[in-house]
Amino acid sequence: MLPASVTAGVPGMGTVVKTINTCVLGRCYEAFDKHQQCHCNAHCQEFGNCCKDFESLCSDREGFSYSSDAITKEEIQSISEKIYRADTNKAQKEDIILNRQNCISPSETRDQVDHCPKPLFTYVNEKLFSKPTYAAFINLLNNYQRATGHGEHFSTQQLAEQDAFLREIMKTAVMKELYSFLHYQNRYGSEQEFVDDLKNMWFGLYSRGKEEGDSSGFEHVFSGEVKKGKVTGFHNWIRFYLQEKEGLVDYYSHILDGPWDSYPDVLAMQFTWDGYYKEVGSAFIGSSPEFEFALYSLCFIARPGKVCQLSLGGYPLAIRTYTWDSSTYGNGKKYIATAYIVSST
Repeated sequence: MLPASVTAGVPGMGTVVKTINTCVLGRCYEAFDKHQQCHCNAHCQEFGNCCKDFESLCSDREGFSYSSDAITKEEIQSISEKIYRADTNKAQKEDIILNRQNCISPSETRDQVDHCPKPLFTYVNEKLFSKPTYAAFINLLNNYQRATGHGEHFSTQQLAEQDAFLREIMKTAVMKELYSFLHYQNRYGSEQEFVDDLKNMWFGLYSRGKEEGDSSGFEHVFSGEVKKGKVTGFHNWIRFYLQEKEGLVDYYSHILDGPWDSYPDVLAMQFTWDGYYKEVGSAFIGSSPEFEFALYSLCFIARPGKVCQLSLGGYPLAIRTYTWDSSTYGNGKKYIATAYIVSST
C-alpha cells in the first residue's frame, strides 16, 4: 500500500498531491527540489536530508550514487596515490632539515613538558615560498583572528586573496587530478562548480564561539585557532615553520614520525603557540599547499565526518574529517569543521 501522501497521482486513486516524504514513484533519479521535505537525489545522505525509505528504495538502483560511501576505499587509495605522484611542488630532501629530537608516548602528551630544547626546523629553503601556490597560501595566514568568539570580517583584498589561492592551486596537476576524479564520480559537473564549492566549504564563515562568523575550515585547519585556552586545528607545516621562526611556536616533542624517507612526511607533534598548548598536532611536512588542500578536500567530500583511508607512496595514511553541523550553505551542504591525520599505519 502506498503512503497517503503519494496515493494521489496514481490512476484511480484521487487528486494529484506532490510527493513530500517518500522516494516512491520514481524519485530516486530526480533533481534537487528545495520544496520537498525530504530528498532522493545522489547527495542527500551527504547533506543528511534523505527520505526515510531512501536506502531501501534507491540503494540498489544500477548506476545510482546514493551516499558518500559510493566512492570505494580502493578508488580513494588510487586517487590519493595519483595526487601524491603529481605533487611536483613539494620540498626535496635538501630543502628541509628537521631536528625531531625526542619521541614520547601518547600517555605523556598531557604533561606539557618540553622534551625538545631546540627548534623543529633547523633549515628550510625559503625559495619554496616564492612558488605561486606557496605565496598565495602564505598571503592567507594573516587574515584571521585566532581567538574564537571574535567575528572575522574580510576586506576586499582578503577576499581576493582567497580567490587567488584557489586560482593558483587549480593550475596544478594535483588539483587537476582531484577534479578529474570527482567529475568522473559525478560529484561536480564543471570545474567552476568545484571551485565554488571549495570556496564555500573551506572559506565560508560559521560560529564556534559567541560571535557570528568567527571561524572557517581553512582558518581552523591551516592557520590555527585558540579556544578556551588551548590550540585547536593548526595542522600545517608552513604555518608552524613561520611561527617558530618568529619565536611564537615552541616545539615540545612528537609521538609519531611517518615512514616516508622523502617529503612529504608526517609528524604528530606537541607544541605551544604563544603560550597556548597543543597536545597533538599532526601535519604533513614538506608538502605543497595544494597537496594538503587536495587530500583534505578529497576526504571531506568522499568520507564526510569519517575516517578516510589513503595510500601515499605505497604507505597507508588515514585522515579524519568532521562536518560543521550547526549551519549550512547552498542546498544544505555542510562546512568543514576540521580535517587532520589520525594514523600512518
